[in-house]
Amino acid sequence: MTTTHSTPSTAGAATNPADPATAPSDRPHASGTHAPPKHGIFLHAGWRTAGTWLWSRFRALESVNAFYEPLSSLVGELTAAGIADIRPSYNSGHPALKAAYYEEYRPFLQPAARGVRGYRTGFAADRFAERPDSDFPALQAYLNDLCEVSAGQRKIPVLKFCRSLGRMPWLKEAFADVMHVGVLRNPASQFASGWMLRQQWRNAFFVAAPFRVLGLQQNEPAVKQVIAACGVKLPPVAPTSYDAYAAACDHYAQTVEGGDAYRAFIALWMLGVLRMLKNAGLVVDTDLLGQSPDYACALGTQFQAATGLTPDLDTARDLLDEAKRNVRRMSGIDGRLLRPIHSAALKWLFAQLDRADASQANIAERVRKKVALANEIADEWRFY
Repeated sequence: MTTTHSTPSTAGAATNPADPATAPSDRPHASGTHAPPKHGIFLHAGWRTAGTWLWSRFRALESVNAFYEPLSSLVGELTAAGIADIRPSYNSGHPALKAAYYEEYRPFLQPAARGVRGYRTGFAADRFAERPDSDFPALQAYLNDLCEVSAGQRKIPVLKFCRSLGRMPWLKEAFADVMHVGVLRNPASQFASGWMLRQQWRNAFFVAAPFRVLGLQQNEPAVKQVIAACGVKLPPVAPTSYDAYAAACDHYAQTVEGGDAYRAFIALWMLGVLRMLKNAGLVVDTDLLGQSPDYACALGTQFQAATGLTPDLDTARDLLDEAKRNVRRMSGIDGRLLRPIHSAALKWLFAQLDRADASQANIAERVRKKVALANEIADEWRFY
């Protein structure tokens, strides 16, 4: 099913290419051809990829309604009184925000209960089945509500996800008039960003997350295969419910060894990146974004051509330089041992692709280069 979001009339308005409310509807796309404008953006990111920073750049535009993590279980617990208190912590690495993360959800709060209308707790667990499951119609209706209300407010919806990569093919089909954007970071830098939060602040959420996703989906064929290929050791408990298994993974992640944590991480990274690169209309490489002003400018042009939105990407941090400078801060994991893990993970990914097909060969090469960069960075990590 394809959802269609209404576009407000702009007759007689002055043209501002950064504002879709006044931008011409027949603007050219990057290819030089004309195509219908996209009526929203879904940012599909993994944890610790700078997806929140990218989302914040769209949120700064007056013509945008920017929804943060619409699949997070926290959405089911929101209250009018509590929204203002959910802001970046000083060690999150997130940008300063003028408004709380979930401010845009206020019109959707249930009057007599916690949470946002239409949200279900089960949405928080990503899925890797080939076809949509029985919960997907409810998820689609929930996201469609966010988009339709935004259109009624003369706003362009921009939704930033960290739990959507497995469901990206489903969402791409269901929301065909939305620009689906993948956010890509090399696996070593991405893992280190979460690992150091456990190391320095005892925050093991990002270490636990891959175990939770893989464990809940371990019976799906692709997930089962990548778990075996990467030698993932899941928590020794059965996933009887989302909440119980999430708690078990949180406990497990407090003491799991670095190598075992990385095996789970790279397994989920491969699953997500494979679906991202197959389905994204645009991929934002956050390793490159902070290093190349030309790349940032080109991305802005592509966003403007597809949606009329031109986010300011000039303030991107150089995440790759930071990762290389922080290698000596990593402990509890010997990065030299990751090369055989990477090789096994790549072997699994290559087996999923027809490399005689040019587009799939390009996916393989892009992932290979990211893993080569990860090897370069992780080679400097030491256990002590």
